[in-house]
Amino acid sequence: MASSYGFRQLAEHLGLSQWQLRLAGEHGLVPAPDVGDHRWSLAGATACAERKASVLEAFGADPPLGAVRAAERLAGRLVLDVEKADIEVLAARGDLAAAGAFRGHPIYLPRDLDAVPERTLHEIVDARKGPLAGTLDARGAARALGIRPGRFGRLAAELSLRTDTGGRHVLAHVRALAADGGLMDRLRCETEQHRRAQAVESERTAAELLRTWLARCTAYLDGSTDHSPDLAAAGRALRALGTARASLRALEPAGVAAEPPH
Repeated sequence: MASSYGFRQLAEHLGLSQWQLRLAGEHGLVPAPDVGDHRWSLAGATACAERKASVLEAFGADPPLGAVRAAERLAGRLVLDVEKADIEVLAARGDLAAAGAFRGHPIYLPRDLDAVPERTLHEIVDARKGPLAGTLDARGAARALGIRPGRFGRLAAELSLRTDTGGRHVLAHVRALAADGGLMDRLRCETEQHRRAQAVESERTAAELLRTWLARCTAYLDGSTDHSPDLAAAGRALRALGTARASLRALEPAGVAAEPPH
């Protein structure tokens, strides 16, 4: 048993995600570190464990989202071209509370986003769009359907979707597409395949950067070069690798393990 716990160790010890523990600390739901170098003693860890149920109740199990991802979630839920600015207006009006901040930007709990009334969101989006309310450009239509803009362009051509003189689509027509279960299943499958391919490529690139960095470490240790490896570059590659692998895990069906990287 450890004599004290760092942040990551404590999160693992408690069975909490790091974001849950971070938000719990920000909201005062768990005791602050009580020993040097931002660590928790055994007693401090025990006190944190006693608050675990309160942390889970306060924040749930789904990671919070930034404004862009929050807009995507609401756009998909309501089949509406919600933008980052609409999330900011919701927060400014008091209709949506930020759960905290990440790198200086507010983050929102998925369950709070899901609780935003449809009427409220329509009011905000319609106010932003003014006379264009009830129509979407191609990018907004893609956002409402949860697909890439390029894919929507191909879909519009495939289905010969009509637009107004400004090249905009009628919201009711886009919602009719969203109501087509077979079409949406196909689009979701394509989107998932695209995201998986992106994550695999990101994982490959980050792993290659780390291998190159390790080779430079070896060369520096052997004295064959006087240039020490860039630690910041290694940190960026490690974060990118972790992000890519987390994305791949999220894309795996429940109970199915991802194949190990080659």
